[in-house]
Amino acid sequence: MNTTAARFRRTTLLIALIGFAALWLADTRITTGDPGLELQRIASGFLAPDFFASDQLIPAIGYTLAFALQGVAVGFGCGFLLALFWRWRLVRGFSAVIRAVHELFWGLLFLQVAGLSTLTGLLAIAIPYSGIFAKVFGEFFEEADRAPAHASPIGSDAFSLFWYARLPLVWQHMKTYGAYRVECGIRASAILGFIGLPTLGFHLETAFRQGDYNEGAAFLYLLMLLVLSLRFWLKPMLMPVWLIAALVWAPPRGNVTEGSLSRFLTQDIIPAPMRQADWQWHQLGDWSSMLLHEQILPGLTQTLVLGTAALLVTGVLSLMLFPLISRQFGHPLSRSAGNGLLVILRTLPEFLLAFIFVLLMGPSMLPGILALSLHTGAIVAHLCGRFTDTLQLRSDASHGLNRYAFEVLPRIYPNFLALLLYRWEIIMRETAILGILGIGTLGFYVDSAFSELRIDRALVLIAAGVILNLLVDAFSRTLRRHLRLRHSLSDLG
Repeated sequence: MNTTAARFRRTTLLIALIGFAALWLADTRITTGDPGLELQRIASGFLAPDFFASDQLIPAIGYTLAFALQGVAVGFGCGFLLALFWRWRLVRGFSAVIRAVHELFWGLLFLQVAGLSTLTGLLAIAIPYSGIFAKVFGEFFEEADRAPAHASPIGSDAFSLFWYARLPLVWQHMKTYGAYRVECGIRASAILGFIGLPTLGFHLETAFRQGDYNEGAAFLYLLMLLVLSLRFWLKPMLMPVWLIAALVWAPPRGNVTEGSLSRFLTQDIIPAPMRQADWQWHQLGDWSSMLLHEQILPGLTQTLVLGTAALLVTGVLSLMLFPLISRQFGHPLSRSAGNGLLVILRTLPEFLLAFIFVLLMGPSMLPGILALSLHTGAIVAHLCGRFTDTLQLRSDASHGLNRYAFEVLPRIYPNFLALLLYRWEIIMRETAILGILGIGTLGFYVDSAFSELRIDRALVLIAAGVILNLLVDAFSRTLRRHLRLRHSLSDLG
């Protein structure tokens, strides 16, 4: 029978099968000599952070916030303009492409033109966030109640209908989502330090690679403090003040010259065989075949394997962790502790977690799987736990494991599946960039191409990653439609 429960079972079985297959194929070896000793040194550094070891704490915080605030502000404005034309397929396709490229890849691209500049930091965040905001705002407008517009006076122009009958219905959701994106922007800004921009991530990476875990822990704690304190200082009335301060601290300037821009557009991004005056089509074919077999296919395969394995582990962790914060289970004190754990895990960027795990275990897929699963699992568990608080159980409902398995889980399972499938695209997007840490995903080949100044190869590899992300997103949306799952983008992020 094709019942809802049967569809859920089949989809769960499908995810489990491909997830276990990916785990079986994944390289999960620990290649470091003594991970226990390194873990002990890291733990010692985290217990005794040294906030006075560097005089770059304040500048690093300033640049981290400046890039995040400017990037989110520009992304919000551009995304809003794109959302006005969301019904156009071209706009939806353009938005999907620009958001499928990770901030780090955008940063590496703009480094070639604008150098290590504030303009690079701004654009690396603003461009993908424009696509993200466009998707979210466009769907907000589509789902808004049409009754106020229908009740407007006959002859009202389109601008007035939008401004007075549609925008007010979604404006609060837009502000809420914008605030959430500032949190994401701070994390993204921090990891831009891994490509040389002077944010918290730059100093954190330097300290950790030198084994100075006390100093590195200080930068990590400051990043967490920035994110956790958002609710206190990110007020709508103060946003103009923060934006002006960000522009004063890091005005968007770039080291762009006419020669560098011309070389980038007319030489660097042109496939190498086509730069020769007497090039032949077979040379381009040989170049494309080499790139396909030596880098694109291995990179895509490893990215898909790691991301799919992480999806399975994320699902398992989410189902294990959400009772920690649910009012249906446990004591208020234990819920507070559980909430603290989930806050820490979802505050730390996946990239930073993977970086720490690589130091402990070596550049296999295991650090990537753990980092992606812990971060995303904490997000999904938090949302699932919050949803369980709205459930009304009978006074004679069972307790313990029976309550979990028969009372709570069946009611939240559709929401859990919707969250997990929605996050799949984001997991794949994050998986690709882990190659910059030495893990053999697509980002490893992209980073190598940039290091060798083979910008043409890097663009082709990034395009391959975009196609993979779009395919995963399409497959995820197909599954959600098949299961008739609905979700709120303002909650999913």
